[in-house]
Amino acid sequence: MPTDVFTPAGLHLRTPRLHLCLPDPEQLTALAHLAAGGVHDPATMPFVVPWTDAPPGQVALAVVQHHWRTLGAWTPRDWSLPLVVVCEGVVVGMQGLSATDLAVTGEVVTGSWLGRAHHGRGIGTEMRAAVLHLAFEGLGAREARSAAFTDNPASLGVSRGLGYAPDGIERRVVRGAVAIDQRLRLTREAWLAHRTVAVTLHGVAQCLPMFGLPPRPPEPPRKPSTTT
Repeated sequence: MPTDVFTPAGLHLRTPRLHLCLPDPEQLTALAHLAAGGVHDPATMPFVVPWTDAPPGQVALAVVQHHWRTLGAWTPRDWSLPLVVVCEGVVVGMQGLSATDLAVTGEVVTGSWLGRAHHGRGIGTEMRAAVLHLAFEGLGAREARSAAFTDNPASLGVSRGLGYAPDGIERRVVRGAVAIDQRLRLTREAWLAHRTVAVTLHGVAQCLPMFGLPPRPPEPPRKPSTTT
């Protein structure tokens, strides 16, 4: 993908174990097959849209189609960044970050999924911490929103550990039954107080206009030091 045209393609996030970026074709294929292999217990449904209920081939296709639709619909006012998560060279899941009118609202939304074989290793916390660092440190966000059904303790636990606070509930219909969606909100102050994961960002400055943010002014040249 041409990074000089679609600048978010040059964005990279790194933590001690993880590398997050927009997937190349091979990584997108691996992501599709990972989803087809299962991302949660089939007895439960953690998503508002039950996309994982489809046959494996349709799940894989849906991952690819959703990825390209998401990038194709990108505008600086309304965008969604679908990052592949690579752990020690292996594609393990997807971490998304999205916003509408970020420069005005200062608010982002996160969403993610992780291949079932990679649950229980702390990866979910680490990949969410990575995009929160991008949001607050890289993009100047003031708050981040997330949500999880009340029967999804793993996701709720990740949010609590990162400093989110409850923000009300919504009643959803999933698989023909009511499911309680717990909304969560993280302020910049709470994020600062709960940071434990080291994150490095690469390629943020050239992406800012694509995120609806003003470019950063170049740093003034440093004056040469003198001695007397």
